[in-house]
Amino acid sequence: MKTLTILKYQWKDLFRGKWIIGYGLIYLLVADAMIRFGGTGPKAMLSIANVMLLLIPLVGMIYGALYLYQSREFTELLLAQPLNRRTLFWGLFGGVAMPLALAFSLGVGLPMLYSGIIATSPIVSVLLVLVLGNVLTLLFTGLGFWLALAFFNDRIKGLGFALVSWLFLAILYDGLVLLTIVTFGDYPIEKPMLALALINPIDLARITVLLNFDVSALMGYTGAVFSRFFGSMLGMSVAAGCLMIWLGLPLWRSVQLFKKKDF
Repeated sequence: MKTLTILKYQWKDLFRGKWIIGYGLIYLLVADAMIRFGGTGPKAMLSIANVMLLLIPLVGMIYGALYLYQSREFTELLLAQPLNRRTLFWGLFGGVAMPLALAFSLGVGLPMLYSGIIATSPIVSVLLVLVLGNVLTLLFTGLGFWLALAFFNDRIKGLGFALVSWLFLAILYDGLVLLTIVTFGDYPIEKPMLALALINPIDLARITVLLNFDVSALMGYTGAVFSRFFGSMLGMSVAAGCLMIWLGLPLWRSVQLFKKKDF
C-alpha cells in the first residue's frame, strides 16, 4: 500500500508537468509518419523499432538519473517516515518507469490501431515491438537510477556517465564491432562476436527484432552470427533471456546502493 501511495503521488506530479504527454506524442507522430510513408507491412514496424532503439535508452537513462537528483529533498522527506528503503526505491522507480512505458505503448499502439497495421501484420511482430519497448524502458531507467546512485553527490558526473553510456551502447559500439571484424577478420572470431552481442542490450533488442522479421540483410555481422549459432526461434529466446538478465542486474545493484546510501 505504501508503494502504491508513492506511485500515485509521482504519477500526478509527472502528468501535471505535461512533459510525459509530449514524450508520448513524439512516438505517436513518429509511428504515424512511419506507417503512412512506409506502409502497413514489416518495413513500417522495422522503422518504428529503429527509432525506439535510439530514443528509449536515451530518455530512460537521462530521465532516470535526473529524477533522482531532482527529487532528493522529497526522498529525504520520505526516508524520515517509517518506510522501508526497498519499498521506497520501488515506489520511486515505478513512478518514473511505468509512465514512460505507458507513454511509449500508447504513442506507438494508437497509430497501429487506427491505421489497421494490427490486422495486416502478424500479431507476434506487433506484440514484440511493444514488449521490447517496455522492457527497454524498464532496463534503461534502471541503468539511470544505478548511475545516479553511484555518483549521487555529483550531478554532472552522473548525468555525464548516463549520456556517454547511451552514446557508446547506441552508436559507437557497432563501430567498434566493425573495427574488430576488419582488424581480426582472418581469425575465427564468430564466438567473440557472439559474446560482444550479448553484452549490449540495444544490440540484443535489435537482433531479436530482426530475427523475428527474418531480415538477414539488415542483421549485420553479429546478427548473422547469432542467427547461425542459434537459429531464429532459439536465437530470439537466448536474446530475450539475456535482456532479462540485463534488466535484473541494474535494478538489483540500484536497490543495494539505495539501501546503503547516506542521503
